[in-house]
Amino acid sequence: MLGGLGFIGRMLSRRLIDAGASVTIVTPLRSTHADEAADLESAGASVVEADIRDASAMGRAVRRQDVVFNLSARSGALQSVEDPLTDLDVNGRGSLVLLEALRVENRSANLVLIGSRLEYGRVGAEPAVESRPAVPLCAHAVHKLMVEHYVRVYGRLFGMKSIVARVTNAFGPGQPPGRTEYGIVNRMIHLALDDRELTVYGDGSQLRDYIFIDDVVEALLCLGSRAASHVPIYNVGTGIGTAFIDVARAITAIAGGGRIERVDWPPLAEQIETGDFVADVSRIRREVGWTAAVPLHDGLQRTVAFYRAHVGS
Repeated sequence: MLGGLGFIGRMLSRRLIDAGASVTIVTPLRSTHADEAADLESAGASVVEADIRDASAMGRAVRRQDVVFNLSARSGALQSVEDPLTDLDVNGRGSLVLLEALRVENRSANLVLIGSRLEYGRVGAEPAVESRPAVPLCAHAVHKLMVEHYVRVYGRLFGMKSIVARVTNAFGPGQPPGRTEYGIVNRMIHLALDDRELTVYGDGSQLRDYIFIDDVVEALLCLGSRAASHVPIYNVGTGIGTAFIDVARAITAIAGGGRIERVDWPPLAEQIETGDFVADVSRIRREVGWTAAVPLHDGLQRTVAFYRAHVGS
């Protein structure tokens, strides 16, 4: 698993270990997640320090693997616009290096690629279906979409099997407090527990499809065995839109702290803002039989309780 010590990767790694799977985790810098690495190793995982752009390391990592999850990515829409070349190098070239490693060493493996809702761009009020033409607004979304095209080419030319999970806004226990590039729900929870200001751009009316981490993990487990050479794409979300301001209000109420502060949109952030986004999840429900199970309010309560219990730990 590439990126197996990140927010989603760590939870997925734990579930796979608990299910009796042999798990190899590849991380670019072990020291960044030293505690998490030690914890998963004690549970039975093998942790390898290697960069996804290192061809020889990727070749060794993918040998004899049945399923390869690629959760290794540089995240953040705004960050990708401010530093597009690094985003391209890690997300674009890195994914191509991984595909080449699989082509040479293990064409029979199933590759699960994590996509992004940002690939769709501005979709308006209607839920976004997977067949909708993608019109990315930021470099990160462009690079994610480019990698999807790469995996289609490798499937057509070499019979390699892949599947894409376009995950919406994931949240839940396990994201570090200082993370600001993505994971805004978790960030607001940390701020509320510290009784600090929760910044809301504009009126906060934009809808988002927020999904609890346990549901994301369940979806990825379901998709791991369904990869194909034609590269199916599935939205992984709840299909329910909630206004950003309402999420902020719910967090402050559950946490019993924090203050909402409305500010004007920063110019660049406003340019790449997608507006309302809700995923159409009928395809994954119909073809895979998966549906998100954790309501937003329950997920927020569980996440607040987790971080309250782990303050200072």
